[in-house]
Amino acid sequence: MAKEEQRAYEDVVNWLRDHGFDLIEAPGTQGRVFVKKYNVSAAVQRNEDGTAKIFAYPGYLVGSEISKLINRGYQQFLKTSKNEIAATADHLKALHQFTDEFKEALGLPSLYNESLGTVSEAYQYDRVEGRDKPEPQRPKRPWQVARVAGKVAKKSPA
Repeated sequence: MAKEEQRAYEDVVNWLRDHGFDLIEAPGTQGRVFVKKYNVSAAVQRNEDGTAKIFAYPGYLVGSEISKLINRGYQQFLKTSKNEIAATADHLKALHQFTDEFKEALGLPSLYNESLGTVSEAYQYDRVEGRDKPEPQRPKRPWQVARVAGKVAKKSPA
């Protein structure tokens, strides 16, 4: 597979504009734009070397906030800082279409698993949250807290 070349920021912005994306300059910054299409949004910024990179990954707009797609195994959800809603087929179709076009603009490779359908940043197939984090960052379970506090009595051998 040939190595993908990073595209210049101006080329990416022009491609997005020419392909029907709405572009909004990020307030208070230079070289960063928010792009929107199909009610999905993301942001691109200029690197020091003049190439473009993703600043905010694509997410369906819930209100005015870019949501994060969460997969819980039985259902995908659109999560924002304030709420979480079940993702519908229309949400996922829009997100998938946007992401395909967005990656084309940036000159990023199209990966097989992503072309099959919408992929999430995080997957949680059980209810044990934090399992994927490094040990020190995982939340303490009730039995771990009790052990640390000395509340778990050791049985003496009989």
